Amino acid sequence: MRVYMKFFSAVYALAVYAFIFLPVAVLVVFSLQSTAFPIPPFTGPSSRWYEAVLNDPRLTSALFNSLAVAIISSLVAVALGFLSAWGFARFTLPGSAVMRGLITLPLTVSYLIIGMGLLVIFNMAGVPKNLLAAGVGHVVINLPLCFAIIYSQMGDHQINIERAARDLGATEAKVLWLVTLPMLWPAIFASLFLSMTFSWDEFVISFLLTRFDTTLPVEIWNLLRSGLNPKTNAVGSLVFAVSVVAAIIFELILLRRRPA
Repeated sequence: MRVYMKFFSAVYALAVYAFIFLPVAVLVVFSLQSTAFPIPPFTGPSSRWYEAVLNDPRLTSALFNSLAVAIISSLVAVALGFLSAWGFARFTLPGSAVMRGLITLPLTVSYLIIGMGLLVIFNMAGVPKNLLAAGVGHVVINLPLCFAIIYSQMGDHQINIERAARDLGATEAKVLWLVTLPMLWPAIFASLFLSMTFSWDEFVISFLLTRFDTTLPVEIWNLLRSGLNPKTNAVGSLVFAVSVVAAIIFELILLRRRPA
């Protein structure tokens, strides 16, 4: 009986992983197609389409735009999320439960609704469509996530350690910088990583709030309007590769921290 259970468990696990990774595998394989049509039979491998992507100024510009928006907006979202979580966890504020609910409310709202609301506000304020507007939109959608992750890790034991630091003569700024931040480092790093991942892949808000300088998902959508081709597969494979590299770096950093 146990042999059958192990067999069916293995088959089930393989089916799940195939369901998840088979589309990505097909994307990567046909990005190496040497002909102009991403259809069987496979005629490769060839780096032709990766060279075409790297030689395309619009795609390379969109790639760097996505990286800049992801990094800067994530840093801002983490900073604001940490300060908000620290304020709610360490101080008694009137109506704090309601305000915490309002901060996390965007997690339940569609990105399309948030993007349309920001578009109306920016039009009223005279803010043009650009990467700055898209970055603000990414902060809006990532800040609630950062707040929720960091706030969930602020426990009573940390309060006692902070009190001990104050009793030893540390100022509030030193307590925050030398005690609170190191204790919350895993939560802060996790929220930063997730924010960068979501911002890197985000399309709707970037599409609504940019015009000439766009992010990579918007450029991929522009390519797809003319139909599938190995060039779009190459771009998608590069996006997937960046996500994989970021995940590996995240795991390596965690593994280095565990022995300590």
